[in-house]
Formats: sequence, C-alpha cells, structure tokens
Amino acid sequence: MFRGLNKINLDAKGRIAIPVRYKDSLSDLSSNLLICTIDQDHCLLLYPLKFWKSIEKKIMELPTLHSASRRLQRLMVGHAAEIEMDSSGRILIPKELREFAKLTKQAMLVGQGNKFEIWNYDDWNIGRERWLSSKETDLSDLPSELGALSL
Repeated sequence: MFRGLNKINLDAKGRIAIPVRYKDSLSDLSSNLLICTIDQDHCLLLYPLKFWKSIEKKIMELPTLHSASRRLQRLMVGHAAEIEMDSSGRILIPKELREFAKLTKQAMLVGQGNKFEIWNYDDWNIGRERWLSSKETDLSDLPSELGALSL
C-alpha cells in the first residue's frame, strides 16, 4: 500500500526519484515496471504494472459503443506509458505527460493505495485547500463502513 505525501523534484530531463521507502515494494510488485497515465484532475497516475494490468483489462472490457467508456479508454489507456525505474530509483516521465500535468521543477507524489498521483506542486496545494473547504467532503453518502468518517 502506498500512502503519504512526498514533495519531489524533476531534473532537467524530466526524471523523478522515487522515495526510498517505496523502491523495494515497486521492485517486488512489478520488477521496476510502472505505468503512467493521465487523470481527469490534471494529475498523473502511476501504477505498478501488476496493478495496472487488472485496471486496464476492466477498462477495455467496457462497451465500446458507450461514449463515456470510449472516452475513458482513450484517456487512460491511450495515454498510458510504460516506464522503467532505474537502479537509482528514478523514472523518466514522458514529455507529453509532464506537459499535461504542468510538471516543472517541483511536484507532489501522493500515495493512493495501489497507485500514486503526481501533481504539479502548486496545483496540489490549491486543490487541497479547495477540497478541505468544500461541502463535497461530506462522506455520509458513502457505504456505512465509511459514512462515520468526517473531515
């Protein structure tokens, strides 16, 4: 499980260093192979290959005659890039994906269980403040196991 916030830097080539605490897990899960794709919130999603395979399978099984399904397939699978973590724990984020998420020098790597989100640092901070102040953080509509949570 990946959790927590990690402020990271991109080098001039567009590489980020995966924090040490995640390197062994990523190596064990997927032999250093990761999939990076876009998200509707204009961040990137970074999956170990092992987890991505089941997600991709479910996405591709959606009915292609349904416009929302095709849109999801085009966005998530169409933008998916296979990335290999090098021996130093660095990954190169493709230019198109960096541009989509407006990644420059600083970014935020956010653990989300089976994946990471990679955010432009300023967008992450603005979004977090917006989410915290939003009435949409009411979790009472969630299943009863989660409904008791509140922010």
